[in-house]
Amino acid sequence: MELIEALRTDYRKADLNPADRAMLDYVAKLTHHPVRCTRQDIEMLHGHGFDDTAILQINLIASWFNYINRVADGLGVGRE
Repeated sequence: MELIEALRTDYRKADLNPADRAMLDYVAKLTHHPVRCTRQDIEMLHGHGFDDTAILQINLIASWFNYINRVADGLGVGRE
């Protein structure tokens, strides 16, 4: 339950392995500052054992959630 709460409020405080933290750091950067994502971010993920397919999946899932949340926000649909 502690992990869930930490992930919900601030993933940086969660007890995560280095690969999971790297993935979430990338997702946070993609969400908040997408134009700042560079090849170095991809190489960092490779360094934590993610292959190109996994990196693409991480990117697509995060991007889809960002997109659908913007659609909901733009239509005034509340989050629950």
